[in-house]
Amino acid sequence: MPGASARRYAMIVSASYRTDIPAFYSRWFRERLRAGHARVVNPYGGPPGIVPLKAPDAAGFVFWTRNVAPFLTVLDEVRETTGLPFFIHLTVTGYPRALDAATIPAARAMAQIETVAARFGPGTVVWRYDPVVLTSLTPPVWHRRTFRALCRQAADAADEVVLSVAQIYRKTARNLTAAAHAHGFTWNDPATADKRALLTDLAAIAAEHRLKATLCGQPELSTPGLGEARCIDAGRLERIGGKPIAAPVKAHRPRCGCFASRDIGAYDSCPHGCVYCYAVGSRARAGRNLGRHDPASPFLLPAARPQP
Repeated sequence: MPGASARRYAMIVSASYRTDIPAFYSRWFRERLRAGHARVVNPYGGPPGIVPLKAPDAAGFVFWTRNVAPFLTVLDEVRETTGLPFFIHLTVTGYPRALDAATIPAARAMAQIETVAARFGPGTVVWRYDPVVLTSLTPPVWHRRTFRALCRQAADAADEVVLSVAQIYRKTARNLTAAAHAHGFTWNDPATADKRALLTDLAAIAAEHRLKATLCGQPELSTPGLGEARCIDAGRLERIGGKPIAAPVKAHRPRCGCFASRDIGAYDSCPHGCVYCYAVGSRARAGRNLGRHDPASPFLLPAARPQP
């Protein structure tokens, strides 16, 4: 069962909270799946690692994306050749182009939630409405209105919506400020009480549409109606696969309720152009990295190749 202690356990594979593998790197993941493993550079230093992608060393997959369409046939292959459970975090916010330069339209993305649920079964897609970014283009009233409209579309396909408020890291502030100058808007990081009030309203709207609202990694913003998000969720994988997963709880960042996992992505490699993204310091750099990508490499980016 989730949380069970063990000397050795199969690993949950995350693909990827560092980049959008389903949208941009589906061929690479297919090749890695057939090879049975991926090589991963350690972004914090140390030698590169090997992440198994097949049983018995892999327990299941958690995919993260804003456009799952290029990945659907890969998911068919995951199901047919590995037998491992998986689910998809699909982010849909409906933000204006000044904030999300190259994401697909919200209506198309919401339709994908329905497609995934119909194709792979209940519980295989989690909708993410995060991060909540407060700007003059997206004030609280905009979020309440937009979120309600999206909830109406998600209610019959998803069972959970993950929320968070944007955490303003140094590069986030830099990119938001540059976008604000370029597009003529302002942004702010509201007081805790204001963030909590907005989240309370969003959780209530979700409940009206039979969606469980959860909060990702921000316990200081916890409010009635919001559960704790476990984005790497061994329990969900158990329910999908029908088998126990002996994964311990092991946060990949502070105040996170996730189970242990290994991520196979790379930072600065997603060209969606979301100006608030913590994983991309420069959209231009991300575009260059995408251009340097070799689908036949065991590493997502060539810079991650081991030195002789």
